[in-house]
Amino acid sequence: MDCDGIFKSGKKIMVTGGAGFIGSALVRMLIRETHCQVLNVDKLTYAGNLSSLREVDSCDRYAFLQADIADEVAITKAFEEFQPDGVMNLAAESHVDRSIDGAKPFMTTNILGTYTMLECARQYWETLNADRKADFRFLHISTDEVFGSLPDREAFFTESTPYDPRSPYSASKASGDHLVRAWHHTYGLPTLLTNCSNNYGPYHFPEKLIPLVILNALDGKPLPIYGKGDNIRDWLYVDDHVRALMLVLAHGHVGESYNVGGHNERTNLEVVQTVCSILDELQPRADGASYARQIVHVADRPGHDQRYAIDPSKLVGELGWRAQEDFESGIRKTVAWYLENEWWWGPIRSGKYAGERLGIVK
Repeated sequence: MDCDGIFKSGKKIMVTGGAGFIGSALVRMLIRETHCQVLNVDKLTYAGNLSSLREVDSCDRYAFLQADIADEVAITKAFEEFQPDGVMNLAAESHVDRSIDGAKPFMTTNILGTYTMLECARQYWETLNADRKADFRFLHISTDEVFGSLPDREAFFTESTPYDPRSPYSASKASGDHLVRAWHHTYGLPTLLTNCSNNYGPYHFPEKLIPLVILNALDGKPLPIYGKGDNIRDWLYVDDHVRALMLVLAHGHVGESYNVGGHNERTNLEVVQTVCSILDELQPRADGASYARQIVHVADRPGHDQRYAIDPSKLVGELGWRAQEDFESGIRKTVAWYLENEWWWGPIRSGKYAGERLGIVK
């Protein structure tokens, strides 16, 4: 990664949600591949896990602050004391099933929290000298789910696709996106926005589809699939997403949005079957049968979107981004990581989330 500009030595990046899945991958890459200082701001809800940051927590360029992004006092103090050159706002409630069960935390974090981050950033930005003010960037990380569902197998989400959220989660993320655009157009805050497809990879919380299937398979438990399993998602390896975020922060055009997708469309059933096939090879069942025998179909999620697919042409054309992993290579790396890293998922799996939910896919 190019370490010039915002990532060079002495520069400071504030990452919110840095103990989560994508956030921790971002923090690890920032420390590993740049020379900047990183402040990780995370509330440490159920999905926040500091053990995901074990490889960087002793680095003198890394610091952690436990705080809620909706806490104006704490966030104002963080800006004043850390003095960031850039903000990467990943903190969010992100599980659709949980938003259906109880929407309020999604409204608080994804809407009020985004507002608080923007307003604290604006007030801080206005105090900077001319050079630092011109260089400052605020990147908000969002989801393809704000665009709704694609009825046409040939269609793709682009940056100009109208918003059509279908769940409390996606509606709250859409609201946050609109706030980001408003703070840019009204106040001139130098914002950037990304919308990504489904991420997967190491350190993914075990209630999500791919880790849930891996770990349920190993435990001999059912592998739950909503409905017929024909819902389609575009899968993006998490490190490819993180590289895109760093490119956008460093070189993206202020006020613009960029879609990040892997061109790796699979049905949920295909994803589960692929995981089973890799497990059959890497860690066969004792009885010699395929893990696919554990697949069960469960009642579909209310309002389940049929298909998401991202067109990343703008990101590719303007910033030169390319995914380094296709689905076949990325999913094999992911399965192998879970087989080799029970130290990380074991404590989570043995706790209150030990297979009690059937919720799958974000």
